[in-house]
Amino acid sequence: MAVMVGIRWLLLAVSIVVLAAGGLVFLSYNNEISRARAAVESGAKVAKTAAGPIEYADRGDGIPLLSIHGAGGGWDQGLANVADLVGDGFRVIAPSRFGYLGTSIPSVASPAAQADAHAALLSSLDVDKVILVGISAGARSAIELALRHPDKVAALILIVPGTYAPESPVMVEGSRGSAFVFWLVNAGADFAWWATEKIAPSALIRFIGVPPELVDAASEEERNRVMTIVRSIEPLSRRFPGINIDSTPDLQRLPLEKIATPTLVMSARDDLFNTLPAAEFAASTIPNAKLVVYHTGGHLLVGHEEDAREVIGDFLARAGVAPLSKPPLAAAARPQPPL
Repeated sequence: MAVMVGIRWLLLAVSIVVLAAGGLVFLSYNNEISRARAAVESGAKVAKTAAGPIEYADRGDGIPLLSIHGAGGGWDQGLANVADLVGDGFRVIAPSRFGYLGTSIPSVASPAAQADAHAALLSSLDVDKVILVGISAGARSAIELALRHPDKVAALILIVPGTYAPESPVMVEGSRGSAFVFWLVNAGADFAWWATEKIAPSALIRFIGVPPELVDAASEEERNRVMTIVRSIEPLSRRFPGINIDSTPDLQRLPLEKIATPTLVMSARDDLFNTLPAAEFAASTIPNAKLVVYHTGGHLLVGHEEDAREVIGDFLARAGVAPLSKPPLAAAARPQPPL
C-alpha cells in the first residue's frame, strides 16, 4: 500500500513538472510570436495603387532603391536584405509581394502581374526610376519589371535569383528535413516553426538554402545573421500564402537579351536552392551583365557580406547611380570575388 501511495505521489510530481515546463514553453512562444506579429503590423503603409492595395515600407533619403524580397519575406525582409549591402544614401522602398503580410493575392499572381504592381506602387509614390534589387524568388518580378517597365529601372541587381534555367531548375533542397519544414510551411504552423527553431535549427537553416555545416564554421556574427533571418520568417502564418505561390512557379524563358539596364548577378556554388544555373543563364543572356559567383556561402552568401557590399558599391558607381560622388575604383584595385 505504501508503495502504491509513493507511486501516485511520484506520478503527480512528474505531472506537475511536465505541466509547469509546458506552461513555460507556451509562455515563451506566446511572448516571441506576439512580438513578431506586432512587428509586422507596424512600420509599413498600404498604398492604393492602380494594381490594388500594396503594403510597403519606405526608409531613408537619397537615390530610390526598390528592394524585392524572396520567399518567406515581406516588407521587413526587403528592408533587412539591403541594409548591410548598399549603405547610406538610398531611399529604400520595400513592398510585400502577393500573399505576404498585408498584400493580398489577386486573381492573377504571376511575376508579370507582380511587376506591374511594383510599377504601380512607384507611380503612386511619384518615383520615376529606381535601383532594382531582386533577391531569390523576388528576382522573378524584378526581371519582369526591367522588361515591362524599362524606363523605371536605372540598374538591376539579382542576388541568388530563383529564375529560369534551361536545364537545371531552381528547387527546394530535397532532404527529408526540408520536406518536413515544407509541410510546416503549408500548414502555416507558427508554433511548429518556432519549436523547430529551438530544437533543430539546422533543419530550418538547410530549408532556407544554406548548408548547416557552413554556418557552424562561420563567425559568431554570421551565425547570428543567419538565425535572425530564420526568425524573421515568423509569424509563418502571415507569409505562407506567398511562400506557396513562390514554391510552385511556372518559370519560362524570358527575352533577357532585351534588358538594356546595367545588371549585376550574384550566386554561390553551394546554394541549396540551385540558383547558380539561373544566375549563369541570366548573366550570359542579359547584355553586358556582370556575374559574381562565390565557391561557398549558400543561399545567404554566408561569409561574403563585406565583399558583396564592395562589389555592389563598385557596380553602382560604374553604372553612375551610386550616392557618393567619388569615381569608381581603378580596375587594378577592384575587389576580386572568388570565381
